[in-house]
Amino acid sequence: MIIKLALNPIAIKLGGLQVHWYGIFIASAVILAVYLSVREGKKRGIKPDDIYDMLLWALPFSIISARLYYVIFQWGYYQNHIDEIIRIWDGGIAIYGSLIGAAIVIIIFCRSRMIPVWLMLDVISPTVLLSQGIGRWGNFMNQEAFGQVTSLAFLQHLHLPQFIINQMYISGMYRQPTFLYESLWSFLGVAVLLSLRHVPHFFKRGEVFLSYVMWYSFGRFFIEGMRTDSLMIGSVRVSQWLSIVLFVAALGIMIYRRRKIPDASWYLDGSKKLLK
Repeated sequence: MIIKLALNPIAIKLGGLQVHWYGIFIASAVILAVYLSVREGKKRGIKPDDIYDMLLWALPFSIISARLYYVIFQWGYYQNHIDEIIRIWDGGIAIYGSLIGAAIVIIIFCRSRMIPVWLMLDVISPTVLLSQGIGRWGNFMNQEAFGQVTSLAFLQHLHLPQFIINQMYISGMYRQPTFLYESLWSFLGVAVLLSLRHVPHFFKRGEVFLSYVMWYSFGRFFIEGMRTDSLMIGSVRVSQWLSIVLFVAALGIMIYRRRKIPDASWYLDGSKKLLK
């Protein structure tokens, strides 16, 4: 059996400059997310400049927090390699860390601009999930975020394109394409959120975001269990436990908010409708 070489993670070489596919996927995902958020924001009364300004703060902080999250849970290594903490280009960032950092910045920014926080989170949630699905293909190009050892027959049974099967041949063994599972789960979640968002009075303000948190954390819990590069605390997979906490928290907040104001709902269009 002949195994083709893996795809080159470097897209462009210009002298000493190397542009990686990972960076192209991430940049494309961010640009698309911002574009779609601006379109939706206009419908909800959010100025485009507010979204652009928010991005200028949220993007760098999300990268920093993604790195800090990774370093904290790999401190056993980094405490003896302090000089490598800032070497983010060598790999080692975590989506959950990025999302936590971005959420903190968004809350502070919205309060400073007098923008309803829940409304902003509702606007950007589907596009963030879309960007996560796109970004996972950067992991695919780098042959990372893969799963446990599997067989060629299993991958072929999934009817995957040959280029994906070839790329999942890592260190002499075929691997579960967990990057693909999470990407498809994210894309499906975008379709679900967008479909339900346009059902009259289905979502109250803040519930698109809370549904996003529940959707992503639910899928991530199971996909994380198949990965081989999980951040660990002892024998516990950090992302799995965080997924449980986020899912329960989001569900609890949704139930609490609906029970707290049973006769008045703030809807996505910013209107208040009294239920007679």
